[in-house]
Amino acid sequence: MIEITVKTYSELTKDNLYDMFQLRSEVFVVEQDCVYQDIDGKDKKALHVLGYKNNELVAYTRIFKPGDYFEESSIGRVVVREKERKFKYGYDIMRASVEAIKTHYNTNLIKISAQTYLKRFYNNLGFNKVGEEYLEDNIPHVAMLYRE
Repeated sequence: MIEITVKTYSELTKDNLYDMFQLRSEVFVVEQDCVYQDIDGKDKKALHVLGYKNNELVAYTRIFKPGDYFEESSIGRVVVREKERKFKYGYDIMRASVEAIKTHYNTNLIKISAQTYLKRFYNNLGFNKVGEEYLEDNIPHVAMLYRE
């Protein structure tokens, strides 16, 4: 079981920030062997969805209101620590992210840029592919929409 909180950038503690950047770097840069600019200036606009287990950040997303990333609201930087994936925390953090968008932004239209190999995971959460596959940071991605 993870404890999920939603925070604005200004509500994040130094430890939250450190944990967030460490987890994102661990998975997106090291595990996926992808050199890219993770700190992209968008964290200040985002709401941060943090999933802690025993005081360790194990799952995370950032969410945006419509117009801040895509025309629609959006969820990005979806990440679960590798040793914790067997517990399906990806579903917990994504469901919490969808609910946070509904609560904070009063919309249920969400667009994501999903790594193609995770398409079925996102389908299981109600997201559907739109458009063709494309490369983002040399990793195959596909746009997906959620509409309730």
